[in-house]
Amino acid sequence: MKSYLVIDLKIKPVEPGRDILLAMLDALGYDSFEETPQGLKAYVETADFSPEELESLPLFNSEEFELSYSTEKLETINWNEEWERNYEPVRLGNKLLIRAPFHPPQGEFEHEILIEPKMSFGTGHHFTTRLMAQAMFSLDFQGKKVLDMGTGTGILAILAQQLGAEDIEAIDNFEWAVENTAENAERNQAHKVKAELGDATVLPGRKYQILLANINRNVLLEDMKTYVDTLEKGGDLLLSGFFEHDFALIDAEAQKQGLRFVNKIEEERWQCCHYRKD
Repeated sequence: MKSYLVIDLKIKPVEPGRDILLAMLDALGYDSFEETPQGLKAYVETADFSPEELESLPLFNSEEFELSYSTEKLETINWNEEWERNYEPVRLGNKLLIRAPFHPPQGEFEHEILIEPKMSFGTGHHFTTRLMAQAMFSLDFQGKKVLDMGTGTGILAILAQQLGAEDIEAIDNFEWAVENTAENAERNQAHKVKAELGDATVLPGRKYQILLANINRNVLLEDMKTYVDTLEKGGDLLLSGFFEHDFALIDAEAQKQGLRFVNKIEEERWQCCHYRKD
């Protein structure tokens, strides 16, 4: 199983320092970010972390900013206990409620998903999860074969079944994510969701009508051609996990691979794009 580091960065002044720092770390390939009052927490695979690369960032030698950092190994802890202390249900208008089993059901929502995480990612609180779910409501899933790439806790795969998908493959390269997706699928009677350990290298030869990829900019750019190759003609591709300033790169690669831009939505600098293979 891959291990991750949390890089806790403190910067003064926080604004606009945090945004500048986030853009620089995103370009270095850090996987995800969490804003803090003092700056930013960045997540990166332990094997990919280079103190020299991080400390070479111009902000460390800038007269305008004061920057420091510490590292901590991301442990597998009891996230259910953390949830019960801190978790609030996630709501998307009146269409979707994502809640933990210890929350009461709320009948005013069209769809409801029960989630228990094994790790900190995939709780449904991240902007990109909400953006992907919002974009999914604009697609026709009825009877479709769907891929949820980088499934996390399986939220999008489960929603795909609730929206009418007939066959859903949920792939992640973390063992804990695959196990958790399978558990959450069973918890939601999403029996058409099949959780699988892997990455884009397992996709050649497969075909899908809808592909969901909420990962990060670098993986999306690297794997775009594979995604397009597995998408049937007329198929839809939803992409998220990147910031507004990354859109030009994502769009250029998508168009290079023959995709047609349909729409994009955004929240707090995070974006979700819809492309179609004509």
